[in-house]
Amino acid sequence: MTKKKKKEEHPRVHEELKGFKMEINSFGEISSSLHIEAINEFLNKNVEDKKLKDRENLDQG
Repeated sequence: MTKKKKKEEHPRVHEELKGFKMEINSFGEISSSLHIEAINEFLNKNVEDKKLKDRENLDQG
C-alpha cells in the first residue's frame, strides 16, 4: 500500500494574519513567520482574557 501525499493546504486565517505559518522543528522549537510581538498585539486586540474579565483592579489602558 502506498502512502498518500498530504495536500499543502493553507488554513483559513484572519485578514491581519495572512501569511502566518507556525512550524515545530526536530528539537521541539516553534518557529513562526510572524514576530511574537505582532501575534500578541493581535490577540490582545481581538481575544478577551476570560481570567481577567471580572477583575475590578485592572487598568484598562
